Amino acid sequence: MKTMSLAWRYLWSRPLGAALNLLLLSLGLASITFLLLVSHQLNKAFERDLAGIDVVVGAKGSPMQLIMSGVFHIDVPPGNVPLKAVRELEKHPMVASVIPISLGDNFRGFRIVGTSHDYLTHYQATLAQGRVWDAPMQVVLGATAAKKLGLALGNTFVGSHGLGAGGHAHGDSVYAVTGILAPGGSVLDRLILTDTASVWKVHEDYTAQDAEDRQIMEDEREVTMALIRYKTPLAAMSFPRFINTSTELQAAAPALEITRLLSMLGIGTDVLRAFAGVLLLTAGLSVFIALLSAVRERRADLALLRMLGAPPSRVATLLLAEALWLGVLATLLGLAGGQALAALIGWLLQLDNSLLIGGVVWPVELWVVPCLALGVSLAAAGLPTLGAYRISVLELLQSR
Repeated sequence: MKTMSLAWRYLWSRPLGAALNLLLLSLGLASITFLLLVSHQLNKAFERDLAGIDVVVGAKGSPMQLIMSGVFHIDVPPGNVPLKAVRELEKHPMVASVIPISLGDNFRGFRIVGTSHDYLTHYQATLAQGRVWDAPMQVVLGATAAKKLGLALGNTFVGSHGLGAGGHAHGDSVYAVTGILAPGGSVLDRLILTDTASVWKVHEDYTAQDAEDRQIMEDEREVTMALIRYKTPLAAMSFPRFINTSTELQAAAPALEITRLLSMLGIGTDVLRAFAGVLLLTAGLSVFIALLSAVRERRADLALLRMLGAPPSRVATLLLAEALWLGVLATLLGLAGGQALAALIGWLLQLDNSLLIGGVVWPVELWVVPCLALGVSLAAAGLPTLGAYRISVLELLQSR
């Protein structure tokens, strides 16, 4: 303990140099922490929300847009598709299940999603309160949506047109809250769920002029997209091609599109990772120079310690302890900085309402950060420590 205390005093005997080394090392570690956190949370979100969805079928347009809007609900859909076409897909021999998704309205920025009870079953959602809808204009709130909107069972509200806050309110169409989901960590947490018929009713009531208009609209009903699960993995080879070439619909494979997305994001992460590596290398060189200079400047102190009976190993341990202090402090600052940056990015981009990025988490891979910090610090201290270990008392006294 005396060695650690003395090493602490030696570390801050030159406060500017120590602060600079600590800053460089902490910035590099914070960058790595941020990359690890975002990568972990993105992978978990993709794995969680894409589970069991083999293909998304919707309107022609961008396949990536179809996945982002229909699975993660962080983009606008390319359009709607006829309900009749989706019902035909239910009869296809390669299709095991079809979950309809209807978008178009929101409440204070949270999307109102028309769907079936199968959507809840797919994500193994459980109710914390109330019951699921059994009629149009009844809704079940995701845990995050209920908390942020401040809604409870029995409350009513009016949706607004569009997928973002600020659209025209459908004042004559009132939703009633019948259930609230328990937190599940899936996309359902951030949604307002209702029967598909609710979405049709809101827009038909708003635009229909008479009974004839309503009948026409019922015949031409649409949904935004369908989430499909195959009966057999072999369907992945032919079903998307069948949809894209033989129908007016578009099929987007989530696995393929997410792989493309991650490859595009990889360029940015590679740059940030290289930047973090440069910072760590610079910090390591700075620590090395500082400790090497410390050995030369502290010859009198080292001579006194040796004369008082301290063995060479004790003198060497003193320098290692100084580097260890630096590594520990940098680890704490780097982890805190990386977590804070991830939380800030999530808050600024409102990712807590979409991909749940920004919360304080500790993935297993984050243990690489303290290992890196201690490794860089101790490696930088290696040569100065060896030099201090080999210096004889006679040399130290002669240097006086």
